[in-house]
Amino acid sequence: MTLSLSGALAAWQFLALAILVAGAAFASVYFARKHLAVDDGPSEGADGAFWDVFAGLAVVVPAIILASSAWPWAGLALGMLAAGAGVAALAAAPRMLARQDARRADRETQLKNEAAAARHRRALARWQQYELDPGFSIDYPAMSDARQPETAALIRAIKAAERLGGNADRASADAAYAPAVERLEAALAAAERAAGVNHAALPGPDHAHS
Repeated sequence: MTLSLSGALAAWQFLALAILVAGAAFASVYFARKHLAVDDGPSEGADGAFWDVFAGLAVVVPAIILASSAWPWAGLALGMLAAGAGVAALAAAPRMLARQDARRADRETQLKNEAAAARHRRALARWQQYELDPGFSIDYPAMSDARQPETAALIRAIKAAERLGGNADRASADAAYAPAVERLEAALAAAERAAGVNHAALPGPDHAHS
């Protein structure tokens, strides 16, 4: 490959090489920093970082040599550009990686909370049977008696889960929602045990598997 020595074509060629060198240097340092930050063990991270740097040099060094063969000053300029891009990537990588981790955590929280919302609805439906079904109310009056410690704890757990899950947008991003639903389920099971609920005799899959 040869480069033009003068004119607009030379300017465009140098610009293209500058973009290539800056991009390769930035990406190489960024991915090397990312590999070193990943908790896969020091050897795996160092090995990944080595190949990231190697790939970057495989692009940057030939570009500098090629430019230097046509324009003596271009190699120095591209080298300085590559160094600057590498330093910029090194400085920006922690912030970029932190944002990626935050987005990943938000996605995981949303998935957990979507599953928790379904369990929340089932737990409420299960508890409401003791409140609304006359037969259940007669057989298990303790489930509606807030003077019972287990029932009082259940009511508190219901209110706590409702506060976190009452707003769909908030529930989708609030990491405290899924644990609150787990506490509600545990409180419901404890209240049922204290009330002497016989799950095998109750209708519905939620009771059959309790």
